[in-house]
Amino acid sequence: MVSLIDSLRSFSSVRVLVLGDLMLDRFTYGKVERISPEAPVPVFQIREQKEMLGGAGNVAANLRSLGCEVSVVGLVGRDADGDLVEQLLRDCGAKPILFRPEGFPTIVKMRLIASGSHLSRVDREEPLPILKKVLPRVGNIFRRLVQQVDIVLLSDYSKGLLTEQTTRIFIDICREQNKKVIVDPKGKDYAKYHGAMLVKPNLKEFVQATGSTLPDPRSDAFLPRLTELAISLIKKHEFGSLIITLGEHGMALVSPDITPPLLRIPTQAKEVYDVSGAGDTSLAVLGAALGCQTPLDSAMRLANIASGLVVAKLGTATVSCEELLQALPKEGKIESAISDTLLLPERKILSLDAAEAVIRRLQHAGKRVGFTNGAFDCCHMGHLRSFMAARKLCDALVVAINSDASVRRLKGETRPVQDEATRSLIVASLEYVDYVIIFDDDTAMNVVQRLRPDVLAKEGYTVDNWPEAQFVQSYGGQVVTLPRVEGYSTSNLVHKMK
Repeated sequence: MVSLIDSLRSFSSVRVLVLGDLMLDRFTYGKVERISPEAPVPVFQIREQKEMLGGAGNVAANLRSLGCEVSVVGLVGRDADGDLVEQLLRDCGAKPILFRPEGFPTIVKMRLIASGSHLSRVDREEPLPILKKVLPRVGNIFRRLVQQVDIVLLSDYSKGLLTEQTTRIFIDICREQNKKVIVDPKGKDYAKYHGAMLVKPNLKEFVQATGSTLPDPRSDAFLPRLTELAISLIKKHEFGSLIITLGEHGMALVSPDITPPLLRIPTQAKEVYDVSGAGDTSLAVLGAALGCQTPLDSAMRLANIASGLVVAKLGTATVSCEELLQALPKEGKIESAISDTLLLPERKILSLDAAEAVIRRLQHAGKRVGFTNGAFDCCHMGHLRSFMAARKLCDALVVAINSDASVRRLKGETRPVQDEATRSLIVASLEYVDYVIIFDDDTAMNVVQRLRPDVLAKEGYTVDNWPEAQFVQSYGGQVVTLPRVEGYSTSNLVHKMK
């Protein structure tokens, strides 16, 4: 049986074609401190603005974050926002194949967010022009692209690209070439998705498609009725399977190929800050997993874990294989005999990309993130006191550790005494430390610039000869020079051992 870890390692070999509605998500962050004197509405003060790929673009961004090779077919306007969508696709490493009809503006969704909560959303979109003239060309391009990929994802936001006619053409082409098709559906009529391998509605969409009602998800009657309706929908439209996302109640897989035909798993979300794009993330993970022949039940488990991670981030966010790996339950007989607490230190050690994502999530939730760095070659009382003091200043402490190569450049060929794997694991095992990063530069400036911590703390440094501190102060962060514990140093310890 293929393990979830093996599946994640195979994502980089998967080639995916995404077809669907492209849009630009514009997140405007700020604060509200007063009511307008002109009308009884809040006055929103803008602090910063971020633009991200939405819809099918967010599916592509998630696939690229997972390491997959991605091509994207969609429509944008002949405008600056369309140019930005194309650039964002290229920036994330996806290959855009875009149609840009006259008179059709790029779809933009602008969200106003104050103190971590959505205040309002403003949309700009127009009905899509008739595609009859370009449909043969789109079909021919799609047929050539399908030959080069392992799996096809249809991301339908009901914006006009995936009509009954076009969707039937796309699915028929995939079936002709024996390619798997996963659909994230929209609307009540699923006839246009006839023959898809997997359709992934949320609970509300599923109820609309069946035209029926369901009991309360907490009742004993819910799952039997859900299964009955799902099997009926599968038979009616010749779907391979249905995966129904149930929000706080997890996910349900219904398939004639498993016994019993229903598998339900609970949600993985611990904290929910923003559900924007969670469906895109689960679609991307399902596509990546099924594209490398992961069994359907295992693919759903990965998608469920990914959804739990992404709803804890603000904005249409993505997840990486590294984040999924950190969140996976440990597998194997030996590991299962060890408590989660003992395994936790390994999960604290993150790449810079993963750490940046975690820190943004914490900061958007109003948490203070602290940072310190060093070689920590032989962890001694001075180091421990510094960690303890730094942790008191923040809600989460990140420790950046010099790599072996970095330590050799700074301290000579006889150092470090312990390699970076050992040093990072020792530091990660401390309860005062929340996350650990290994960096290869001579200074931590690049790491600090990426992470932008709220608090920078380190012993023995003053701001005038501490560039990282000057940078942190430039955006309003706190800098603290920690008191040195005299009589302790790695050099002295090494000398005594000799």
